[in-house]
Amino acid sequence: MLRTIATLIGAAFVFVLAIALFGTAKTAITDPAPESAEHVFRQHPENIGLASNGLFGKFDKRQVQRGFQVYKEVCSACHSLKFVHFRDLQKIGYTEAEVKAIAGQWAIEQPSVNPDTGEAATRKNVASDVFPSPFANEVAARAANNNALPPDLSLMAKAREDGSNYIHALMLGYQPQPAALLKEFPGAKTPPGLHYNPIYPNLNIAMPPPITSDGQVAYADGTRATKDQMARDVAAFLTWTAEPNLEARHAAGLAAFLFILIFCFLTWGAYQNVWRDVKH
Repeated sequence: MLRTIATLIGAAFVFVLAIALFGTAKTAITDPAPESAEHVFRQHPENIGLASNGLFGKFDKRQVQRGFQVYKEVCSACHSLKFVHFRDLQKIGYTEAEVKAIAGQWAIEQPSVNPDTGEAATRKNVASDVFPSPFANEVAARAANNNALPPDLSLMAKAREDGSNYIHALMLGYQPQPAALLKEFPGAKTPPGLHYNPIYPNLNIAMPPPITSDGQVAYADGTRATKDQMARDVAAFLTWTAEPNLEARHAAGLAAFLFILIFCFLTWGAYQNVWRDVKH
C-alpha cells in the first residue's frame, strides 16, 4: 500500500515537472526575451596573432619588453601586478643589473615600517619584491577612481575570454556611443563617469581610454609607437604575466608527445614480435 502511494506521488511530481518544462519551452519559443543593448551592439575582438599563440608558441621577448614599458608608463599608475616579482623580468631578457635598476627606480615604493619609530613608511624596491600596488588599500583606490576599483592585471589575460585579443581590442575600442544604440535602446545611455566601449561586456567601462595617441610611449628599441602597436605589446606583456612558464609547458608537452609516439611504436613492434609465430 505504501509503495503504491509513493509511486503515485512520484508520478504526480514528474507530471508537474513535465508540465512546467513544457510551459517554459513554449514561452521561450513563442515569446522570447527581448534583445538587450549588450547583445546587439557588443563587438568581439579580432585575433592579433601573438607569437605565443599555438602549440609551439614562444614569447617575442622584444615585444614583451615593449609591453612592459607600456605597462610601466601607462598602466602602473592605477593597476597592480601582485603576482609578478621584479626578478621575473629576467625571463623576458632583462639582465640582473637591469632588473635591480628597474626595481630601485620604480616610482611606487614598497610599504614598510620605520624601525626606529614603528610608524608606517616606505622603502625602495628590490628584485625579490612583487610590483607594488599604486594604492594603499581598496578605499584609497576607489576614492581615486570615481568609486571604481582598478583590477590587478597579473592574470587578466587568463581571467577574460580570448584574453590577449580582448586586451588589445579593449585598449582601442573607446568611441562615442552610436546614435543607433540610443534610438533602439533609449535607456542604455552611457552613465556619467563611464566610457562607451563595445568590447566591454556591458558596453560601459569606468576606466578612461589608457592609450590616447600615437607616440604616447617612446620605445627604447626605436619601434614606432602607434596606438595599435602599444595595444598589441601590452597584450603580449599581460599574456606573459598570466603564464610566464608557457614556453616550458609547450616544451614539456612536445617531449611528452614524442615519448608517447615512440612508446606506441615500440609497443606495436613488441606485439608483432610476440605474436609472430602464433599468427603464422
